[in-house]
Amino acid sequence: MIRKFILPAMALAGVVLGIYVAIQGAKTVKPATPVAAPPQAPYKAFVAGAGIIEASTENIAIGTTVPGIVERIYVEIGSRVKAGAPLFSIDNRSQVAQMTLLEAAMKVAEAQLADAKDALEFNIHLVGSGAVTKEDTTKRRNTVSIIAAQLEQTRAQLGAAATELEKLTVRAPVDGQVLQLKVHLGEYAPTGVLATPLIMFGNVDMLHLRVDVDENDAWRIKTGAAAMASLRGSKDISTALKFVRFEPYVVPKMSLTGDSTERVDTRVLQVIYSFDRADRPIFVGQQMDVFIDAPEHKVAPPVTGERL
Repeated sequence: MIRKFILPAMALAGVVLGIYVAIQGAKTVKPATPVAAPPQAPYKAFVAGAGIIEASTENIAIGTTVPGIVERIYVEIGSRVKAGAPLFSIDNRSQVAQMTLLEAAMKVAEAQLADAKDALEFNIHLVGSGAVTKEDTTKRRNTVSIIAAQLEQTRAQLGAAATELEKLTVRAPVDGQVLQLKVHLGEYAPTGVLATPLIMFGNVDMLHLRVDVDENDAWRIKTGAAAMASLRGSKDISTALKFVRFEPYVVPKMSLTGDSTERVDTRVLQVIYSFDRADRPIFVGQQMDVFIDAPEHKVAPPVTGERL
């Protein structure tokens, strides 16, 4: 008797559950409230793009031409230094020892050259007296030339060693600020292009903004066109931009926004703008939403004509 009611009850429960699911699925899902209000374009017609902030010198990856153990670091993260100021240095003990040997060798060569010149002068005074032969004087003159050449060679080697010693101290190429410091005392500093630069450096007195413009809209961007940028996530932090240049080579687009709908299978024209950071809380590496004043995008009418 009980079994007669179980199956109908289960069927009725399934129908009720199906109706409930259908009703819930038919409801309009309210869009999620954005964390920050999107910026508004200040122009009637515009081209939008995403930009990343960089130093006005571009971000310089500082490395070393001579590998070795880091002996001393002269800067900290955020340090502002002048061009030519030391950043860090490599262990220089072997180069110092080599220079010491070359300096000693040069002193020996200088003494030998002085003795050879004295002997030559003595022979020259006695040539007419017959006390020395002409051949002996020629030999002494050749000895002076050989020692002088050896001295010049040692002096050149000493200069080269001094150059190598100077290369062990890495210096700032321009006036700028240390943006990243990834080198530490006692670590081995390799040469070459590194995935993580030893020091990221650049001039931030004036910042640049590298803006990606879709290749389909590239023709709409004019030299010197007005542009505005807002900091990603803070539309109230905005600034006017000054046109600097186009990067004339169109490159594959890289994902900047992280939006799952952002296309990365296109190519983009990179436009460089500059702006003064002033007292705004803006830093190198941040992203900005950019609007560039541009003519309206008019669709060309279809071409009509008789078929041949």
